[in-house]
Parts: sequence; structure tokens; C-alpha cells
Amino acid sequence: MALALFDLDNTLIAGDSDHGWGEFLCRKGYVDAQAYNDRNNYYLNQYEEGNLDPYEYLEFALQPLAQNDAETLARWHAEFMRETIVPMMLPMAMDLLDAHRHRGDWVVVITSTNRFVVEPIVAALGGAEEVLATEPEVVDGRYTGKIIGEPCFRDGKVRRMNEWLQDKPFALQDAYFYSDSINDLPLLLEVSNPVVVDPDAALRAEAQQRGWPILSLR
Repeated sequence: MALALFDLDNTLIAGDSDHGWGEFLCRKGYVDAQAYNDRNNYYLNQYEEGNLDPYEYLEFALQPLAQNDAETLARWHAEFMRETIVPMMLPMAMDLLDAHRHRGDWVVVITSTNRFVVEPIVAALGGAEEVLATEPEVVDGRYTGKIIGEPCFRDGKVRRMNEWLQDKPFALQDAYFYSDSINDLPLLLEVSNPVVVDPDAALRAEAQQRGWPILSLR
């Protein structure tokens, strides 16, 4: 049994769920559309350029969770799944996940996106043995707008992975990791089987230089 690690956004789905959630909130009028959309796009550009401050971004992105109760958020997320995520689903990604499951590999989705956004998406993809995501803090059944621990992002993703591995019978030396983003280079460098999926320009250049396989699920 080997680890099969998967990034989520722009890897297993054809888009960014975190940014898409913000667009959904704007479209529905659940936030101040103009102001929120401007900041949402600002942080997406930073992410794509590889210079995002995850703490600054999360202070912004978690505000709607903190400002609304769990029942409202669950209703919104169900709408979000139908309207935004279902059109992003990729049959080839589902086939790839199934191929690893049939081999007996341990499927882990590891993503910088927060767990509230991510968990229903992973379930729609057929589930995973583990989801490692940025963890929003919950107190008395409500999100606080803060996070627990550090963001599951760049080097933080490697640290989160290594923490999880401490009591598991796996090693990164035997693992696969599928990702689209140059922000995931630290973890790609840790595994024996890095696979680049529909990559951004910076990661494509890195993969070509290193001789890593480049795959499209689109």
C-alpha cells in the first residue's frame, strides 16, 4: 500500500474552490459583492504569482463563516456545490482516484483551502481516507474567523503531512503527489512520484527541467 496524495483545486477539479466560494457569495448577494470580489481577485492573483500571505488571506476569507450560523452556511454550501462545483468535476480525475483505490493505495487530499469548503467536495469525488486542509476554528458550534495551527500551504503543507505521518505506516519516499501549482513545489520535492497536473507556467517549467510527468485531467 502506498500513499496517493492529491491537491484539490485545479487538480482534481477544473477550478479553484476557494475563489469560487467567494464568487458564489458575491453572486448570491450574501456579501458586499463589489468590495468582496475585488479582494477575492486580489488574493487569487497573489496566489497565482506565488506570493500570497496565507494569514492575511484567511483573515479575509473566513469572515463570512464567522458572520453566519452553521445552518445558513450548510444551506449556502449545498447551493455552491450544485451551482459551482458540479460543473468543475472532471471524469478523468474520478478515474484516477478510482485507479489508486483499486490498487489499494491510501488516498489523501491535501489542500490549502479550508475544511468547510473542502469536505463536501471530497465526498462528491468519492471520498478519501484522509483530508488535510486549513482548519478553521469552531467554538460553541460557530466559526470564529481564526484558524487552528498553521495554514496547509507551501512549506506548511509539508509540515502538516509530516505531522500526520508520525503515527502512520507510510513514507513520503513511496508516495505519489498530484498538483497543479508552483506553491506545492515543497511537497512535490519530498515524494518519490511527483506528478504535475494541468500545471501553472512556473510549475510546468520546473517539471520539464526535472523530468517529472505532466498529466492533463481536462
